[in-house]
Amino acid sequence: MESVSSDQSASVEELVDACIKAFDDEGTIKDKALVRMFLMMHPWYLSSTELAKKLLHKSQKEDCSAGRQSQICYLVKYWMHEFPAEFDLSPELAGLVRRLKDLLEENGDVRRSLLLDIDSLPSYEWKRQLASSVRKKSKASLLFDHLDASTLAEHLTYMEYKSFCKILFQDYHSFVMHGCTVDNPILERFITLFNSVSQWIQIMVLSKPTAQQRATVITDFIKVAQKLLELQNFNTLMAVVGGLSNSSISRLKDTQALIGNDAQKLFNGLAELVTSCGNYSRYRQRFSECTGFRFPILGVHLKDLIAVHVALPDWADPKKSCVNLTKTRQLYTILQELAQIQNTPPHIDANPDLLNLLIVSLDQYHSEEEIYQLSLQREPRSLKLSASICKPQSPLIEQWASSVKPKTDPVIINKHIEKMVEAVFKNFDTDGDGYISQREFETIRNNFPYLSKFDELDQNQDGRISREEMIEYFTKSSSVLSCKMGFVHTFAAMSCIKPTVCQHCSGIMWGFHKQRYKCKVCGVNCHKDCRSLLAIECRKRSKSFSVDATAPLISRSLSFPPPTGQHSKPECTVIKEETLENLEDEVFDERF
Repeated sequence: MESVSSDQSASVEELVDACIKAFDDEGTIKDKALVRMFLMMHPWYLSSTELAKKLLHKSQKEDCSAGRQSQICYLVKYWMHEFPAEFDLSPELAGLVRRLKDLLEENGDVRRSLLLDIDSLPSYEWKRQLASSVRKKSKASLLFDHLDASTLAEHLTYMEYKSFCKILFQDYHSFVMHGCTVDNPILERFITLFNSVSQWIQIMVLSKPTAQQRATVITDFIKVAQKLLELQNFNTLMAVVGGLSNSSISRLKDTQALIGNDAQKLFNGLAELVTSCGNYSRYRQRFSECTGFRFPILGVHLKDLIAVHVALPDWADPKKSCVNLTKTRQLYTILQELAQIQNTPPHIDANPDLLNLLIVSLDQYHSEEEIYQLSLQREPRSLKLSASICKPQSPLIEQWASSVKPKTDPVIINKHIEKMVEAVFKNFDTDGDGYISQREFETIRNNFPYLSKFDELDQNQDGRISREEMIEYFTKSSSVLSCKMGFVHTFAAMSCIKPTVCQHCSGIMWGFHKQRYKCKVCGVNCHKDCRSLLAIECRKRSKSFSVDATAPLISRSLSFPPPTGQHSKPECTVIKEETLENLEDEVFDERF
């Protein structure tokens, strides 16, 4: 038992047997951590029905003693108690438990059969239902004008938390496996709610005809953001900050000029808290210090799941069916934290009428282009177009995860790895000696918790990591994942009727002459000569909330204006690969 708990790998059979032996004849559990981790994480390498069949088969063996049969029954009972939704949502799994129960009764073993009371489990189907609604264009509700900042923050928190509690392990597993929310309506609805909050804020601001009125609304929403921070609701805080920093709002110079210095200073502090700088290091530190109810930025933790899943193989030894327990433990740590958060509700007495009004306000749809055109109506663009108008912005959050692609371009991958490693040394080699020491590596790992251990990168064991060692480490990782990467674009020559930024060199493209090359699949733009140098993965657009389809949540709603105060349209947002802000995106979004 102890060896399995501490080992880096174990076969499925060893894990199943260890979990059975964790119970004594009276049902007392000896190694709760191991059993819970296995029962939560087993779908990564063994379906629930297959696990149930294994347990059923073991209980029917001729050499299965009464004591061991009791242990199996106690394990199944614990499984049902800790993860009841899994049995309620899987008729086949529930049927296998009933079969085991019936076999025990047929053999006259009533005492053990009573442990498998499958019919007493609560139903979870109603919690998984999605309310049917027709998203339509409508006028923004006047609800906000009648609520103070605390009340609005509390009700937004209540709504998002209820939506968050519907997400099960199966939803996280599906998202990681597919890289998007295909056939995952619960998680998709949660993302939709996030985007709706961000978009609603933009509409609320732009619904006001005068600059002073718009500045007042922005100031009020900054107060809401501050209350969300006090509630420790970082997810909705991100949505509010993203809405206020969207290009359609940040470009309103007349409006921005009327926002008080105190409010602007408060907003800048909130924006810095949720910025992607250092892999959201400020947010991670603040979140780790919270006690009681706390609501995470789910996109950040989903991204961690993707990173761990892609960076580490499921099997330590596929031929022997040995599970990679290092990966299992890392994934379990993230998922267990999310599960614990679901069991710690906020102390909010929500008003049903206000919730209904707020739901109506959020249940509307406007495209990014429509919102931007409304922004232009409020404050028309200056006739003097210059390169500064479309200067690239540094997005707050670029993307959660990366879609799985079948093709790979080793040359571009290697070039991208070299750029990424240079960014690591530029920002974390504090003493400038050209090596990453163990102390410097711990700083990196605090912000990138899914990296391997120091000794695994330090191949010559000299107590420091060189550029060559780090490049070799990520090159090996990419070779394992080559079938999941795609950097091959399908470019077509096009005209530029509006200023567009090349997503490789950040140069401006503009004019009816076909100087712009756009990928037909993912929509990325670049110069003709930059096509072969572009180190951005080609991600096919999808109606599901995949990486690109979550643009309002990721790169558009959550884009901050550059420090100089210059703004640009959403289409001009690009990533500067050499910046620390996007270091984490480079490593795990575009590479994997």
